[in-house]
Amino acid sequence: MNTGGENKMSGWRCVARRPPRPPRAVLQGLGLCLLTFAVVMPTLCHRLLHSYYFLRSLYLDRLSDRALAESHARGQEALSFWSAPNAHAPPPANHSARPHLLVTVVTARRTEGGEYHYLLQVMQRLSTLLQACQGPACPQVLVCDVESGPQGNEDVLLLERRFRVARRGRGGAEVNVFEKEKRDYVFCLQRGWALYEPQNVVLLEDDALPRPDFFPVLEDLLSRAFASRTLYVKLYHPERLQRYWNPEPYRLLEWLGLGLVGGTVLLPLSPRGPPGLRLALLVPYVMAVAELLGRHYLLELRRLSPQLYAVAPATECCTPAMLFPGNASLRAARYLEAELCVRGRAKDTVLYHIARSAPGERAHSLEPNLITHIGAFSSVRANPTHPRLL
Repeated sequence: MNTGGENKMSGWRCVARRPPRPPRAVLQGLGLCLLTFAVVMPTLCHRLLHSYYFLRSLYLDRLSDRALAESHARGQEALSFWSAPNAHAPPPANHSARPHLLVTVVTARRTEGGEYHYLLQVMQRLSTLLQACQGPACPQVLVCDVESGPQGNEDVLLLERRFRVARRGRGGAEVNVFEKEKRDYVFCLQRGWALYEPQNVVLLEDDALPRPDFFPVLEDLLSRAFASRTLYVKLYHPERLQRYWNPEPYRLLEWLGLGLVGGTVLLPLSPRGPPGLRLALLVPYVMAVAELLGRHYLLELRRLSPQLYAVAPATECCTPAMLFPGNASLRAARYLEAELCVRGRAKDTVLYHIARSAPGERAHSLEPNLITHIGAFSSVRANPTHPRLL
């Protein structure tokens, strides 16, 4: 009889059949992820417009209606402001040549949404921001009216006694809406240079509402070394396109760096276990929290100081607010004049590809956005029946 040997073999078989238990740190990490991503974040983020947890079916219409109501109220306030007798003071006399900064606002009459008075909103904000500046070094403002219809642009009439206005002549060959938009853009760039020969140019579309720190951030931006070597700096990119999970390589590196820094900070607070294993769990945890929360909200922290605004390689979409340092506005105008814009190849796409292909040219984007895009109704494209924020 070999009972002892059989018992020993039976014990080894039991051990062999028993699956290995995961490390304690892994189990605790899974519990933390379950608590974070299934309980805490849905509770805190379901009303955040740019979070993955945002409940569109419950809140999108409500937030969109609120944004439209706020914009309408600002528009009516701006209409009252510019209609008041004291708003018709003559424009400042210092139309000096070569101002440090020229802000050109390009505008056309809207067939829909006129009651929102986007142009008047933008000009009221610029007027408020310029009140703190005195003397010839202050930025100059030019309203560039490209309306070619017979009715004209009534909002511009309220502004022409306060701001210099450049108007484009009517007529010319019929072109598609994207080519017309490009030609209007080129006209405003060239006209601003002809009138002022500015050292730097910002071109705003009439639904690009400057943020309160607009001019301090521009001054800091122009003081940076890269500014003299760039064709343009985009001052706006749609919030819905600002996520980390994006084809832009720099965002992926930024995302990984955030995970490494955040994981390292949380490492002393994590349960005991091999440091390498804990860090390997914490890095993707921090990255997932940041992405699901929304990169837009992390970028907002940079508004604490103009020096914290980040400059990144240019993205393709959208040109409501563009900075052209030095004489770059003339170069951009020449580039655009040589191109034909059609559907799928609008002026933003053309500028982006020019900056990537023309020898010696570069382009950049500023983060976070320096303007708020308030235009729910377009002047050149078909509009939805009920505009939404997303």
